[in-house]
Amino acid sequence: MARSFPSFVSRSATKDLLMIGLISQLMGCIYVDRSTTKTHQGVAGLVKDRIVKTARGAAPGERPMLLFPEGTTTNGNFLLPFRKGAFLAGAPVQPVILRYPVNRVSPAWETISGLRHIWLMLCNPVHSVIFYELPVYHPTKAEASNPELYANNVRQYMLRNSHGLEASESSLAEKQILHAHLRGEEPPVSKKRE
Repeated sequence: MARSFPSFVSRSATKDLLMIGLISQLMGCIYVDRSTTKTHQGVAGLVKDRIVKTARGAAPGERPMLLFPEGTTTNGNFLLPFRKGAFLAGAPVQPVILRYPVNRVSPAWETISGLRHIWLMLCNPVHSVIFYELPVYHPTKAEASNPELYANNVRQYMLRNSHGLEASESSLAEKQILHAHLRGEEPPVSKKRE
């Protein structure tokens, strides 16, 4: 990842964070507003266009995309179902697995505010990550024409090579319900998204 400094898709609140927001904007990141379906569908189209242009070599100024197809984080023990947006272009993907050893604070941003998360990360003097870079996955014709099949097959490939991750069928919607419960709020209305 460091050799190409890819851009990524992030929730829209990221662009307002100190330093991280500025860096993400300079990297050409695409922002997702999870509360609106229209914006989300627009982002899937932007991601697909960027991947197609990059795969054809038609976007020399654009950074390659680093995508997290789960659309959210877990406690580090599970691999959630993949959304199909990263696979809409039918282009080859470079699967990467990140594993964080047990520590005082997880780099996977979960149920706390952004500022508290940054503070806790800065208070913990040492962080480590185990990075597994799998061989490039080239889709079959069937996968290239069926993003859902492609996403599921890449997920299974990653599970087989994950060094202990388990499959979970939980979703972002269930995580949002948990977060609402922790804040003492009504759970959000679930919307079908890609």
